[in-house]
Amino acid sequence: MHWFRTDAPIRQKMLIVFQTMIGFMVAIQASSFLGWVGQAISVALILTAIYLAHQFRNAVCDPYVTTVVRMEGLAAGDLNSPILFNDYKDCVGRLSRGMVGFRDAAVAQRRSGEEQAEVVRILGESFSRLTQGDLTADVTADVPPAYAELKDNFNEALASLRTLIGSVSESAMAIRTGSGEIAQASEDLARRTEANAASLEQTSAAITQMDGRLKATAEAATRTVHRADDAIATVDGGRAIADEAVQAMARVADGAKGIDSVIEGLDKIAFQTRVLAMNAAVEAGRAGEAGRGFAVVADLVSALAMRSEEEAARARDQLTATQTDIVSAVEMVQKVDGALANISGDVAEVHSLLGQMAADNRAQSSAIGEISVAIGTMDQATQQNAAMVEQTSAAARNLTSEVVTLADQTGKFEVGHSRPAPLLLATIGAASCEEELCLAGEAPARRARDAG
Repeated sequence: MHWFRTDAPIRQKMLIVFQTMIGFMVAIQASSFLGWVGQAISVALILTAIYLAHQFRNAVCDPYVTTVVRMEGLAAGDLNSPILFNDYKDCVGRLSRGMVGFRDAAVAQRRSGEEQAEVVRILGESFSRLTQGDLTADVTADVPPAYAELKDNFNEALASLRTLIGSVSESAMAIRTGSGEIAQASEDLARRTEANAASLEQTSAAITQMDGRLKATAEAATRTVHRADDAIATVDGGRAIADEAVQAMARVADGAKGIDSVIEGLDKIAFQTRVLAMNAAVEAGRAGEAGRGFAVVADLVSALAMRSEEEAARARDQLTATQTDIVSAVEMVQKVDGALANISGDVAEVHSLLGQMAADNRAQSSAIGEISVAIGTMDQATQQNAAMVEQTSAAARNLTSEVVTLADQTGKFEVGHSRPAPLLLATIGAASCEEELCLAGEAPARRARDAG
């Protein structure tokens, strides 16, 4: 019976039960032909069949019913009640051993759930601190070995996040300082660029005026060259006239020499006439009374001869003075000719210098024109640079504002080491706002200057 209860498969059990019951039914039917002895045997067989049916029920149905009830309890969550029939080798034993496996798995799952709930609680506390900005919320509590790697990964991720936030905060401060310096440098550069633009504009205007003056000077030099040409022609004409005057005076001097010869001849004639008059007077004196009239004539002729000598002497003196004056005049005319020659040379040199000056002025005017174009290009480039500098300054101010916001956001995290205090961030924000107001105040003034 023990084998039937614990080891026989269900099919074999049912076969044995059916065969036994059929055998009892056949035996009871056969014993009915034996009379009262058969009846007694039938009663005994019936009682035996009832007993065996009860045993069969206990051996077959009770384990199944007990197993089904325990299975229902296991399904309801009863993991503490014992599971019977584990040692059976039939289907009930197999079901019981399966339920033991399910119970052990459920117990392990419950234990795992409890461990997971504990891990979730621990991580929840850390995450709660993390949501408040506390990056020092490392998991320090002990966790089951299965979650040790999760704990280590969480702590490492939190450490990396602390490092990242700290680096971001420090970088934000460095960028804030750099962007502030960039903004200040951009403002200074903008002001210097505007000053350079104004200076270039003034320089362009001055160069334009200089170009106009050089052109006027070149035109004046050209006119002066023409005047110098006229002066050279006039001087050359004056030299020609002076040469003609010298030649005329030379002819006058030659004529004066001829007159001197004539005067010398007249002087000789007067001398001979006076000698003849003296001879006539001597002859008249010899003649006596008869030669008195001839003596008077001789005296008159002598007086006339003396007067002729005197006039000839005066003419000679006058001619000598005239010759001296002519010589002086010739010397003066020669000096004038030399002066005119010098003037002609000087005027020619002035003509050359003025021509060179006019050419230089034209070259300078052309160069100044090119310089004016270059300065105009520089002025335009400077204005474009000023616009780009203003854009750079605006971008730097925007970057400063964004960095201040980023610093404020990173300042809300607790990273476990020194970090910029909220007061410092507020000071930075105030400085940024003050810069914005200052720049906003400078912008209308700059626009007013540009409009002016």
